[in-house]
Amino acid sequence: MIRQTKRRTAGRRNFENGMIFQSSKLDKLYSHRLSFYDIPPLDEITLEEFELWAIDRLKVLIEIESCIARSKSVKEMESIIKPLLSKYLPISTLSKGNEKQIELERKKDHYSHFILRLVFCRSEDLRKKFIKTESILFKIRYNLMQPKEQTNFINDNNDKLNWSYINNEEKEQMFEQLFNATGSAIRSQLIMDNENLSINNEQLRQHVKMENFIKLPFEKIPHLLSARSIFIRNGEGYIPTTLQINLLVREFQNMLENNLIKTFQSLPRLDEDDRLLPVLNSLSRNFASVQYEVDSNNENVGDINSQSILTNEITKHYPLCGKHLQKTLSVNHHLRYQGRQQLGLFLKGIGLNIDEALKFWSNQFSANMTMEKFNKEYKYNIRHNYGLEGARNKYRPWDCATILSKPKPNKQEAHGCPYRDLNLDSLVSNLNDMGINDQKDINGVIEHVNKNEYTVACTKVFELTHKNMKGNENLHINHPNLYFDRSRQLEKSS
Repeated sequence: MIRQTKRRTAGRRNFENGMIFQSSKLDKLYSHRLSFYDIPPLDEITLEEFELWAIDRLKVLIEIESCIARSKSVKEMESIIKPLLSKYLPISTLSKGNEKQIELERKKDHYSHFILRLVFCRSEDLRKKFIKTESILFKIRYNLMQPKEQTNFINDNNDKLNWSYINNEEKEQMFEQLFNATGSAIRSQLIMDNENLSINNEQLRQHVKMENFIKLPFEKIPHLLSARSIFIRNGEGYIPTTLQINLLVREFQNMLENNLIKTFQSLPRLDEDDRLLPVLNSLSRNFASVQYEVDSNNENVGDINSQSILTNEITKHYPLCGKHLQKTLSVNHHLRYQGRQQLGLFLKGIGLNIDEALKFWSNQFSANMTMEKFNKEYKYNIRHNYGLEGARNKYRPWDCATILSKPKPNKQEAHGCPYRDLNLDSLVSNLNDMGINDQKDINGVIEHVNKNEYTVACTKVFELTHKNMKGNENLHINHPNLYFDRSRQLEKSS
């Protein structure tokens, strides 16, 4: 996809290691774990870093988008996204001796944001999606910071925010109005931050007395009026710092929206760069196009063979698309090409080796044809999928984006996504077979199907069928093999 060699270009500093450290960065550009991303990156990085950093950030944003579609609260999102941040976008706290690690982490965060700007500035829909998911990521990261960190971040960025805080004398003069206007919102926020907290009116009054208030012109805060959580007087609004994250997010959104337009206007300058455009085009085709990597060292493949994949012990972990394909194969003893590709690569991904794959397919097809016909017409294609024939490519199992990009199946075909392709009665029947019988749960799945949110519907089904299992992380399903692997892992850990 990208050229691995570093070519020398006129006017550009050439480098070998890709990373250039500047001791002053932790004091200036990377002084905080949170960023408005208002300063573009200037150092050079390798093409490999360019692509991998973008993909890692995209994985986090995809999960946030799924949480939005599933109507998760910010608190629920935090518990879901926090492990992904640790894995893909860690932002550690600075301590003695870890300066180099901190700079690497913050540099990755900085660059990956700007790389995805190039990807998602290309249309209004992509810009809206990027702003929404990045804003939630900003909010989650802010909530994960310590209060002192939050204060330092705001103070160091006040040149952008232009916030003014009222003094104690001004607060005392209008205390009753401030309490009446903002008290309930402050109480809700405190309870949201600590679910076990119980706070009476007197405790709330004491908290409001200790609260700082930001004073802003009315025209800067119309988006906060509907929440009825601010006090308005003489054309100015007074916002408690407990709720300042809403202001911060708004500022972040406004800056990002303006910068995405500027990025879009600069895109034509990249037209002649044959190194970056293939990467950017690949990432921009589908927001959920990040491919799940099949683990070749998976410990759960020892019991996968031509016989076991027909048993309930294995098929109960299949997503609906895998169940539908295998059921059709068992009934008809045949699948057309697209169905064979989709099921065959899925089985390869769960650990079915080439010898067992040949046994499986020949046994299934034997009711309709001789072994000679099978060897002549189908054996080559199976071996080809395993990289043993032709160009010997290592074909990967199809992810959900690939499945949804294929032509819809006709009456004789079974490939595709059942959430998109099955009629309502058939889909409900399949959901019943998977143990989903509560009408409210079924309606929840159908609601996502009607919105064309097929991977979200599949994720919802996974949650419903695994809700009682220990360690269910509620992460987004965008690959059939991810569904299978996670299901087996949860069963093993329960």
